[in-house]
Amino acid sequence: MAKPIIQLEGIRRDFQMGTHTVKVLKGIDLTIEQNEYVALMGPSGSGKSTLMNLLGCLDTPTAGKYHLNSQDVSSLTDNELADIRNKEIGFVFQTFNLLPRQTALDNTALPLVYAGVNKTTRREKASVVLNHVGLGDRMDHQPSQLSGGQRQRVAVARALVNNPSLILADEPTGNLDSKTSVEIMRLFDEIHAQGNTIVLVTHEEDIAQHAHRIIRLRDGMIEKDERREK
Repeated sequence: MAKPIIQLEGIRRDFQMGTHTVKVLKGIDLTIEQNEYVALMGPSGSGKSTLMNLLGCLDTPTAGKYHLNSQDVSSLTDNELADIRNKEIGFVFQTFNLLPRQTALDNTALPLVYAGVNKTTRREKASVVLNHVGLGDRMDHQPSQLSGGQRQRVAVARALVNNPSLILADEPTGNLDSKTSVEIMRLFDEIHAQGNTIVLVTHEEDIAQHAHRIIRLRDGMIEKDERREK
């Protein structure tokens, strides 16, 4: 039986706007198992970005429990959350978030710097994942010397370099043209096939169709949770 990576129980997230409380997530129960490929969808204001921030340990819930890899992360300190993010989660963002003066190799190795890995091992590991995403010949290039698709491949390599439990991708094709989007989604398909757990936030139906499970949010609640044939 597959092991749960994510277990959410009664997750609520409120934001205080002056004297007014805005209830964004209104009691989310969700289990995502190892090697699932899940897309989170929903209209603007549905709570999907807030949920993504909670899943990525960038925020903590107002109420409820979040277990990541069997560890309760719902009430950790900021420093403890930072440690979990570095060890357990690989992030891929719409805007790539690469350091402009660093090479593809150094950008990829960044999570290993925070993990205290020595330079030789960092470069070896970063080199392996860059080859894996098809950028073996671009390791010494800075982001300005790469295309949008190549920059996103560096971002994917950076997300993979720590061998995380979970890959979180937030609109990963949002800044890419159609052809490049297809290439990046093919890469995600390959990464999933190798045993990785992926949660993808998107508002594009064709991108969501790559996932094997689509969770649709509306007004801070799960409206529909559908599993698709693999």
